[in-house]
Amino acid sequence: MAGKPAASTGGKGDAVDGIIEDWRRERPELDTDPLRVLGRLHRSFTRYQALMAVPIDQYGLSLAGFDVLTALRRAGAPYRLTAGELAASGLISSAGVTLRIDRLEKDGLIVRERDAKDRRVVYSRLTDEGLRVIDELFTEHLENERRMLAGLSERDCTQLARLLAKLERSLAAAEPEDTEG
Repeated sequence: MAGKPAASTGGKGDAVDGIIEDWRRERPELDTDPLRVLGRLHRSFTRYQALMAVPIDQYGLSLAGFDVLTALRRAGAPYRLTAGELAASGLISSAGVTLRIDRLEKDGLIVRERDAKDRRVVYSRLTDEGLRVIDELFTEHLENERRMLAGLSERDCTQLARLLAKLERSLAAAEPEDTEG
């Protein structure tokens, strides 16, 4: 039907239901069940990223810079890690760690320090200003996340966290094996 809006559910369901409905009409032989979960996960993540960025942007930080500062803060006093340790912290890819460190150092939030025993080892350490900023910002970040989850009960959150952990394991198991080596 020409001019029909895509992903229309006639007022019922959500956008993903409309997408599934459209695919069933256009390609009824396809099993679109994965979209029920992964389509909603994608849409939720996109919204989450946009909402999460608001307080981070207000501090003039990128999400990547925020991740570096939180990793350093979680490390505990003296709030320092090597670039390799930052990359291994789980949220930061190794590819851009140096660029992120450069920016945070320029902004006065971290300093680089050489190890006293092995001068080849370089640490990134939070400055007093960096510690102040991340402590303030992370408090706001958690408040922001609580607002995002306000429509879910504590039980819903517990169940969703368990299911998302299970989904992450399923996704990891679906990754192709490294055939090189």
